[in-house]
Amino acid sequence: MTRTDAGAAAGAAPDAQASTAAGAAPDAQASTAAGEAGTAAGTERAGRDWAAEVRRLAAQRDAVILAHNYQAPEIQDVADHVGDSLGLSRLAAASTASVIVFAGVYFMAETAKILAPERTVLIPDSRAGCSLADTITAEQVREWKAEHPGAAVVAYVNTSAEVKAESDLCCTSANAAQVVASLPADREVLFLPDQFLGAYVQRVTGRANLHVWLGECHVHAGISPAELRRKASADTQAELFIHPECGCSTAALWQAGEGDLPAGRTRVLSTGGMLAAARTTTAPTVLVATETGMLHQLRRANPAVRWEPVNPDAVCRYMKMTTPAALLRCLREGVEEVHVAPGVADRARRAVQAMITAGSSPAPAGMRAR
Repeated sequence: MTRTDAGAAAGAAPDAQASTAAGAAPDAQASTAAGEAGTAAGTERAGRDWAAEVRRLAAQRDAVILAHNYQAPEIQDVADHVGDSLGLSRLAAASTASVIVFAGVYFMAETAKILAPERTVLIPDSRAGCSLADTITAEQVREWKAEHPGAAVVAYVNTSAEVKAESDLCCTSANAAQVVASLPADREVLFLPDQFLGAYVQRVTGRANLHVWLGECHVHAGISPAELRRKASADTQAELFIHPECGCSTAALWQAGEGDLPAGRTRVLSTGGMLAAARTTTAPTVLVATETGMLHQLRRANPAVRWEPVNPDAVCRYMKMTTPAALLRCLREGVEEVHVAPGVADRARRAVQAMITAGSSPAPAGMRAR
């Protein structure tokens, strides 16, 4: 090779490399974009295929799928009905389907079985427990009753079937105050197991003879009054939707009374109550103090509002145990079936039926059906 050839080659290489790079970069970017679009499209197709298979299997089994508001969005979207514990309990009691698939936690599926003993009740993952329900046992209820002879026992629905069987009445966060207020004023009341809901009920009813069990939901207990106050102060136009199980609920009512929180924009609501209120709010932003799964339904109900969690880490791992794969397996294989001993179910049924008849609406405003 002559000096000229070598020089030409040496001079040409950078140009050639630059030309190649210039031509390759857009091609690479286009290829990457096309790949990402293809992946997204594939994921969307897979999601549609999964949902179609869930609906096909549900029809084949004559199954109704009930999903709690805290379930993952894809589970909520494929369910027949989405709602709070009270609304879903009423639907379970009225269901004519051969099979009830409960996408929630175990005590909810037990409640469905208590109300519909002739139906097959399935839960996609029987390990889906509840930290609140685990704070009290039937034996502890019996011991507490012995300390307060003649007292009425009001059990929050977040309890085992055995605990419900030891109770006089059940309630949900939507009707707890109403249930307690229905009892004679001079009768002692043992309220279990949620201390924050109990404190809220005590404040609302003004009842001095209400004794409260010191249990808590680890997710709701983690939503602090300080966190709520800080976020409310940072957005003075925001409304506050607070679940009564939250560690901040009683403090929020007190702070609203003292002027530390906006009284007109601070609301303590069940998840069903939140959904009903979502449809009519005109606030630009709503701060939501509950498990983050609730945000999916709220955003669907009113997309014009900016829905923000007070605590983005308020996620219940038990609620999220119903995965797409678990739901599909549940419907394909008929697992996992929920059983409640007949004697326990008979005793619990009276308390649970009192819960579902409390209130006036047989079809709660906070429900979403397909």
